[in-house]
Amino acid sequence: MKPLEIKKELEKRLEHSNRRISYNRDEQQLRIEDINVKKGVTLSISKLAAKWTEKKEAALDEAVHYVESALEAMATPVTLKGNEKSIFPVIRSTSFPTHSGEDKELLYEEHTAETRIYYAIDRGVTFTLLTREMLEAAELDLAKVKEIALFNVRSLKTEAKVDVVAGNTFYFINQNDGYDASKILNDQLLKQYANIAEGELAVAVPHQDVLIIADIKNETGYDVLGQMVFSFFSSGRTPITALPFIYENGKFEPVFILAQRKPKE
Repeated sequence: MKPLEIKKELEKRLEHSNRRISYNRDEQQLRIEDINVKKGVTLSISKLAAKWTEKKEAALDEAVHYVESALEAMATPVTLKGNEKSIFPVIRSTSFPTHSGEDKELLYEEHTAETRIYYAIDRGVTFTLLTREMLEAAELDLAKVKEIALFNVRSLKTEAKVDVVAGNTFYFINQNDGYDASKILNDQLLKQYANIAEGELAVAVPHQDVLIIADIKNETGYDVLGQMVFSFFSSGRTPITALPFIYENGKFEPVFILAQRKPKE
């Protein structure tokens, strides 16, 4: 299917009397908004077209399910009290907005020069970013929310796929639970990898759905890491940063990699 055919098919499937559907031709983005709550979901048609090549009809089914579930969640009031187990940290780039579409201040704190930590309540296929107004309504403070969120993120699965390139070991945590990048905040996990690393430990969060951990033992390893992170950053649904970090003693130091050569397979 061509992008415009995908757009028309989605418009047909998602049409509803209380929705407004618009299309940004330049960005190839389809916006589906609930006119009652004035919130919505934006889909990248170009990325869906790429998924169609691989998954065919299943790609459209997944997109429709995601939009329907997300809009349903948006129309349901958020309650923090009694839902503490659903509070998680969310990593985003420093260019990410600090206010919601309704101009309410989001709950966040600085992480690195490239990243911020936001906080959210999980709602199944999507999550809602917390605002300071929600915090005050629940009579909670940032310190308590942070404590709860970090505890919850440590409970998530962290099994990794492993790849060895030119003597360097790369670990990919990609559970597709919506919080893979957030696992960079699991200090116990990073310390485990630091203890077994034979070289320098690097970490990267190129997009929301992956955490890359690398045991770098030679110069080629840095080249591989730089190209890998940029590739993930370019293809991710929610890009964060193409800059990896060296992890040492609980601290993150950005590493600028200028690859002079393409590593051999």
